[in-house]
Amino acid sequence: MNKKASIFLVGPMGAGKTTVGKRLGETMSLEFIDSDHEIELRTGVDIPYIFEKEGEAGFRRREKAVIADLTLRSGIVLATGGGSVLDPDNRQCLAGRGFVVYLHASVEQQLARTARSDNRPLLKNSADRREVLAKLFAQRDPLYREIADLVLDTDERSAKALVKEIQDQLAGPES
Repeated sequence: MNKKASIFLVGPMGAGKTTVGKRLGETMSLEFIDSDHEIELRTGVDIPYIFEKEGEAGFRRREKAVIADLTLRSGIVLATGGGSVLDPDNRQCLAGRGFVVYLHASVEQQLARTARSDNRPLLKNSADRREVLAKLFAQRDPLYREIADLVLDTDERSAKALVKEIQDQLAGPES
């Protein structure tokens, strides 16, 4: 992989984008950025607050601006929000400006990994988290796959194993 190239991680909430991204950045000596964290830094408020005050549409506008900006940077590992792929412009920026890795997680795995999290606005007031996650997965999975250069199943896999597989794929076939 070109040292200037960037790696963009996409996938549903609970897939491990931030955990894998941090480790991948450290291992490859690349800057790690989480798009949700970047939105919080730029606005000075957390994501649930943005959802509360501006709704999902307001959050998505902010997310689009951050994705457009961050994907112009070279030599980064970017963990995106689960819904970032909903916007066609975001998909174009991601697919056209870096190596996209789809971290695929089953609904069961997402349920387990988000069970104790209360900072997920789309799950916050949901009586049936499984139903919400299943609907989001059905809508978003084809979009993740559309732009992915690499699809990795994260269920029952450690961040260390996923990072190694990403690095192996980037290195290409052995000569």
